[in-house]
Amino acid sequence: MWWRRSDGVLVRDVPATRRVMPYLMRGRNESAVYFETDCDLQKSDAFIRSWNEANPSRQVDMFHLAVWALSDALQRNPTVDRFVKGGRLYQRKGVWFSYVVKTKLETGAPFVVIKRRFDLDTTFGDMVAGMHAEQVKVLSGEMKTIDREIGVLMIFPGFIRRFLMACVRGLDNCGMLPRGYIEKDPMYTSAFFANMASFGMPAVYHHLYEYGTAVIFCSVGRPTIVEGSPRSGPDRRRKMNLKFTFDERAEDGLVAWFTIRRLRQVLEDPEGSGVMVEPRP
Repeated sequence: MWWRRSDGVLVRDVPATRRVMPYLMRGRNESAVYFETDCDLQKSDAFIRSWNEANPSRQVDMFHLAVWALSDALQRNPTVDRFVKGGRLYQRKGVWFSYVVKTKLETGAPFVVIKRRFDLDTTFGDMVAGMHAEQVKVLSGEMKTIDREIGVLMIFPGFIRRFLMACVRGLDNCGMLPRGYIEKDPMYTSAFFANMASFGMPAVYHHLYEYGTAVIFCSVGRPTIVEGSPRSGPDRRRKMNLKFTFDERAEDGLVAWFTIRRLRQVLEDPEGSGVMVEPRP
């Protein structure tokens, strides 16, 4: 029971220099490292145009490609998808991402965080269909579990809230949180995405949450026109900036950079990286 988590397997075969890191750097933001990369989008734009022409009812954008690219990169570099709890290092079971969508497509509508497993998708089309299905649940009001739990928590006075959260942290550190709690909570995830492009904003460096197990925060910025490029047409060249915050206790920063380099490779040349345009029903 102790330290046998439902979302991870205890890692034992690591050198002492890595095992000691959770005791030298006790929190995620104390151990955070920051990465930034720019991606050329000429081939990605062509891929998205072809996909959307073939699938008018399943439109995609750069965010879908970024999510697929990071999922692919983490599966190729699984040691990056680790997390620290209770001073111990765990290998996560599956690739899970959390991201934000609006409950209604109108100004001022509230946001809802979606958490979904991505390593079970065999193709890009499967992922797109799965993300669409999750969004339909949100827009139809079927996913209100987190809202209800937070609503119950906020009924109590502040000192009881702090006590209850301390109990959650204690159970979490011992690996005793129930599977149902972890699977529903969007903070227990491989990476948290912020699609800043949907707001017309540039990418930002974001803090990591001490609560939960997310070791990566990925911010996807608004694509911009490359200087000297035409502003429209097939010869247009755009670039997109992505920023990452990474908990270095999980894995060496060099391996994290290899992961980001693979992500950039997929984003800059989707078809060359094995992503195919597939008409979906």
